[in-house]
Amino acid sequence: MIRQIAALARRSRGTLVEDLAGVAALTILLLGALHLPGLA
Repeated sequence: MIRQIAALARRSRGTLVEDLAGVAALTILLLGALHLPGLA
């Protein structure tokens, strides 16, 4: 099973990086939106 996961990660490395960048962007947006009410 570990080999299958490693092979999957190798095959989809490009999309995995893009997905991680998307998750990071969404997290930053969410945290920013949650802090907006405190600024007013």
